[in-house]
Amino acid sequence: MEAGGLVPGYLAARSALDGSGRVSEPVTHYRTCPLCEATCGLAVETDGERVVRVRGDEEDVFSRGYVCPKGTQLGALHHDPDRLRSPLVRRDGALQEATFEEAFAAVEAGFDRLVERHGRGALAAYVGNPNAHNIASTVYLGPFLRSLGTRNLFSASTLDQMPKHVSSGLMFGHPGTIPVPDLDRTEYLLLLGANPVESNGSLATAPDWPGRLRRLRDRGGHLVVVDPRATRTAALASEHVRVRPGADAWLLVSMIQVLFEEGLVDDAFLTQWTEGGAALREAVAAFTPERVSSACEVSAGLIRRLARELAAAPSAAVYGRIGTHTTGFGTLASWAVDVLNAITGNLDRAGGAMFPSAAHAAAGPAEPRPFLVGRWKSRVGGYGEALGELPAAALAEEIETPGEGQIRGLFTVAGNPVLSAPGGDRLDAALAGLEFMVSVDIYCNETTRHADVILPPPSPLERVQYDASFYQLSIRNICNYSPPVFEPVGPTEADILARLSLIAAGQGADTDPAVLHDGLAGRLAKRIRDNEHSPAGGLGVDAILEAVSERNGVERILDLMLRSGPYGDGFGQRPEGISLTRLEASPHGVDLGPLTPRLPDVLATESRKVALFPDVIRDDLPRLEVALSKERPRWLLVGRRHLRSNNSWMHNLEPLVSGKLRCTLQMHPEDAGAVGLESGHMARVTSPAGEVVAPVELDTSLARGVVCLPHGWGHDLPGTRLGVASAHAGVNSNRLTLPEAADPLSGNAGLNAIAVDVVAVP
Repeated sequence: MEAGGLVPGYLAARSALDGSGRVSEPVTHYRTCPLCEATCGLAVETDGERVVRVRGDEEDVFSRGYVCPKGTQLGALHHDPDRLRSPLVRRDGALQEATFEEAFAAVEAGFDRLVERHGRGALAAYVGNPNAHNIASTVYLGPFLRSLGTRNLFSASTLDQMPKHVSSGLMFGHPGTIPVPDLDRTEYLLLLGANPVESNGSLATAPDWPGRLRRLRDRGGHLVVVDPRATRTAALASEHVRVRPGADAWLLVSMIQVLFEEGLVDDAFLTQWTEGGAALREAVAAFTPERVSSACEVSAGLIRRLARELAAAPSAAVYGRIGTHTTGFGTLASWAVDVLNAITGNLDRAGGAMFPSAAHAAAGPAEPRPFLVGRWKSRVGGYGEALGELPAAALAEEIETPGEGQIRGLFTVAGNPVLSAPGGDRLDAALAGLEFMVSVDIYCNETTRHADVILPPPSPLERVQYDASFYQLSIRNICNYSPPVFEPVGPTEADILARLSLIAAGQGADTDPAVLHDGLAGRLAKRIRDNEHSPAGGLGVDAILEAVSERNGVERILDLMLRSGPYGDGFGQRPEGISLTRLEASPHGVDLGPLTPRLPDVLATESRKVALFPDVIRDDLPRLEVALSKERPRWLLVGRRHLRSNNSWMHNLEPLVSGKLRCTLQMHPEDAGAVGLESGHMARVTSPAGEVVAPVELDTSLARGVVCLPHGWGHDLPGTRLGVASAHAGVNSNRLTLPEAADPLSGNAGLNAIAVDVVAVP
């Protein structure tokens, strides 16, 4: 837990005088932090238009005062002089300030010109990670992307978590049906490829992971961390298992084999809730611990013990994250995690892996529908789509390769793929060759510097906050709403995305965004009316819309979702239920209780059972067996997280990047010595994709043969407007990443377990 952060240069605000000569008192606003997935409550103190201090909200129903260093700098982000307040439009080759009306007119002109020349197949869009933290993006990105009329859609999901969406869709019928570890009640947690003490967790929303892991140990529980590095999370573990980078899928599938071989599966659960168990047992028979031990660099005896402990625990959960996803076997590893939860009977039970129930979600059981991947393929590399997206790894080649369907125009929304996607240098060069580019972003960064128009949305303190994405991944059912602290300087993000949608739909830059706002509300009201499970049952569309008529934009949509959701007030029919009005009166949040069993209602498979061995997985499993015999390279590169950083977002805030240099190449001292390197020396790291030169940091936490660079750095490109980040540039680790290393099932980039060579720079 960190102390509250004071905005630099404003330490005396508490004693400032107002116009009458009296001492002014700061006003405290309570809101949810938007800077990572933990959803910590913040107390933001302001004096006029200035943020004085940001600290943890001790009354928040979920975080209870916990806050990390990033959250305390929310005021510094708001006041950052490099944050864009006005649009930038390219004139005479240079980005110049413009009004929003001028900017939208430029978007319309450039859009129409490009579509007339090349058609909508030449358009593309890239959506970045920050959108998941923004309710306006959650609601309005879908209509915007559909309005473009192109299949060239890319996002940060294929740099991070697409394997979990694909495996969840295959097993449970819907890509958003993701089980999370019941962290506060489990007695045994097997954690792979995750360092939540540094990252604050992801795809499992929980404030204060360090405290929760300590409490797990304090109540007699067992925490096993599988990681090639002895991370800060591993330091809290009962046991740390060093695994070869990229080998998690072998380890997990071998544990499945042991459980079947030794009769340790929960037959009652498998019979009632799953299908495909017999075929799965036969398919994994070849992956014995003795056979995979060398590839994993984990002993056969230890693999067997882990499987037995998992089966014997009173309650247990397996949780795999980014280190397991960002490899060539990401989807297989993600699938194997949930197979282990299921066959041990720990899926959908207290203390196991459970399904959250978000307050804004549609009430009632999921509708069965087929989940498909690979419905179409990318033009150049033949990558299959997943969730309607193509892999970010394919973006550069789709821009640079001539021919029918070549991408010539790009929209980015809160994304920086030049630093986050594979082959960063190649993508940077490709963006420079686009005919037209529009970015919605608060910064002129390594990617948006190529745009013809940059449209800045409000700061996080100038918008509403409701974590629609993360309440569907929360380890406890929670909901919280935060109104804006300050009035936005320009249009809201909902208005920006609405106007872009209307431009793309041919309705013109001058069309009132209320056209889209009203249309979305009307369509949602019809779905509510037609949902027999909604607490608003019996109400007509007019009555539903009248109940929220005093609200507009994203707040109206949110109120509609909350009031018709599983805890909703039914627009007055259940007065004790949830509504936006109730959340406004509950600034510290509303606790809706621990997770509860949701099978079979949560399943959207045709059989209403968990598909243990989908055909797509069956067809890919032989690839895992073939790879067992491949030779291991001398060095394998992995990434790392830091508590003061979130990808490339936070690097323009001096309090978060000052101090000890963090963009270093970490090496085990014996490995460094073998190639003549010492701490502080410069090392050249090369791969078939490219090279970087970085200072060496000796670190005994690493396994031998493993080297480590952080993700999201490389702020050394010309044309950005990031004064602080440029002074702490670091190197872009994705210059070393090959696009073709992507996981073939999900398209997720292979950002970990990269074969590299390391030599000393004279």
